[in-house]
Amino acid sequence: MHNELTKMDIQKMREELDYRRVTLRPQLLEEVKVARSFGDLSENFEYKAAKREKNKNESRIRYLENMIKTARVIEDRSAPDAVGLYDKVTIYLEEDGEEESWQVVTTVRQDVLNGLISKESPMGAALLGKKVGERFYVQVNQDYGYYAVVRAIQKGTDDGSAQLNRY
Repeated sequence: MHNELTKMDIQKMREELDYRRVTLRPQLLEEVKVARSFGDLSENFEYKAAKREKNKNESRIRYLENMIKTARVIEDRSAPDAVGLYDKVTIYLEEDGEEESWQVVTTVRQDVLNGLISKESPMGAALLGKKVGERFYVQVNQDYGYYAVVRAIQKGTDDGSAQLNRY
């Protein structure tokens, strides 16, 4: 499996990876060592908490390494008048009678609560390539979908402002 990421996604992942390896790892190892010195490990909450944080960091390092290793670099090649990656789009939801605005991003930077939807989400996938005024269908699952209309497109670029997801 290859992860479709932008150059900026990979750069942000490498920066986080460097921080976790060079700065955070030694700190967490020191915390484990200090907590171990408190005595009986079976009842030592500080030791267990320090180990848990160290393991979370190591897990995130493995995740980032794997994402970078399997990445396929993509770029936005959308037409100037069509929805593409990092564009801000205003849509009209026919069923609800409401307008919503979204920015289409890569999966590793999605944040629905802040208006960032993945290009692989049902809405993101349906939006890509659409033009202003175009009506389209969003297939959510086998049993449900809805119609929407593109109201506005504001072309965007990957300026790095969208942060990587944290797990």
